[in-house]
Amino acid sequence: MSVIQLKAGLSFDQLVNALGQLSRAELEKLFAEVISVRPMYEEYRLESELLTKINEGISDAVQRRYDELIAKRNERTLTDGEYSQLLQLTDQIELSDAKRLEYLTELARIRNTPLMLLMDELGIKPPPLHA
Repeated sequence: MSVIQLKAGLSFDQLVNALGQLSRAELEKLFAEVISVRPMYEEYRLESELLTKINEGISDAVQRRYDELIAKRNERTLTDGEYSQLLQLTDQIELSDAKRLEYLTELARIRNTPLMLLMDELGIKPPPLHA
């Protein structure tokens, strides 16, 4: 087995030159290994992207305003304009929740894990049902 001398922070050209020190058999073995690792890398990259999207959620400002409008609705002091804004925010939040569920479902599929188990692992609780 060949030993390659490497420096930290290699450029692409330096890496290619270093690989030139390997025998043909070692290069073939390396390429086979790189090709087998690539799908795992892509899967991890996709998982990372999905986790980022899952954790985005709505902004604190939107959540705060939504909570204020819900409180006013419960107190029956909501104006017509505020009611329209509440409907708009509700649609925005529901769309965000639907996208989040879509991302969770995709992540569960990739990990071959039941959705509820994945949500439990991530500390995500289903929203409460309102009667």
